[in-house]
Amino acid sequence: MNLHGWLVVDKPAGMSSAQVVGKVKRLLNRPKIGHAGTLDPFATGVLPLALGEATKTAGYGLDKDKSYEFTLSFGEARDTEDCTGNIIETSDKRPIFAEIEAVLPLFRGGLTQIPPIYSAIHVNGKRAYALARAGQAVEMEPRQITIHSLICHPGEGRDPRQAPERKGVDPVLQRDDGVEKATFSVTCSKGTYIRSLARDIALKLGTVGHVSALRRVKSGVFTLAEAISLENLEESANEGALLGLLKPAHAVLDDIPVLHVNGEEAANLRNGKALIFSDPIPDSLMQARLGDELIALGQASGKIFKPQRVFNYL
Repeated sequence: MNLHGWLVVDKPAGMSSAQVVGKVKRLLNRPKIGHAGTLDPFATGVLPLALGEATKTAGYGLDKDKSYEFTLSFGEARDTEDCTGNIIETSDKRPIFAEIEAVLPLFRGGLTQIPPIYSAIHVNGKRAYALARAGQAVEMEPRQITIHSLICHPGEGRDPRQAPERKGVDPVLQRDDGVEKATFSVTCSKGTYIRSLARDIALKLGTVGHVSALRRVKSGVFTLAEAISLENLEESANEGALLGLLKPAHAVLDDIPVLHVNGEEAANLRNGKALIFSDPIPDSLMQARLGDELIALGQASGKIFKPQRVFNYL
């Protein structure tokens, strides 16, 4: 069976994104699989996997906003900025809900963020986490990010893997003696580190903290509602139901204009030939489709469309 498209997996805790890809490769006997957006091993949630020719669009899947739910545990800073690390600082300060609400506007909009040292960012040609694990001092360069929305949910320490209906205001977060944990929802630009966001929120509140639970609920166009667990994926693979789970290769190209072509034009594009039209077409990157099938990505200019990336589904 030729499988080309996007498969949305609900990544379990305890596995790296690469391990999930490896397991799906073995399960589907597909050597050509990539993912759009790494999740830390302790994190769960939406992990879009590109199969076959859809791997050619993986870069566009990375360049999308993402949404998370996370729990911030106050009082302990960890070297990894999450629950897997070693404690490096403690604080007795516990914020109340009003204090948390007061600082959140400072973390919305365009921000400068310093990524965690335990990250896959390259520093002097090596991964930052490799240098940190080797005991070397790592200086991370700040980066520009955007936080589109950030909300603190009333209720102490709600597990983001659960999503009960929120009715009214839980008085726990309004106690004068503060809380140990708080759960947040955030939508942010690519390149945002939730661990760093949680760290900075805690510091602004006059304490320290780390992410104790993290779940990605949306990645670009892909949502948790359409994600499948590895267990259910294995059952579907055995039942031959995979085609019904796949999203088309062009699913991540929703912001790129579509150029509709006929069969002859599609054949020319697959042979690397440019198309010449009698009327001008918009000057932009475009996706050429034959019906609902992605044929090529290319540049349109004047009356000419030149293919830059061609898709073959054989």
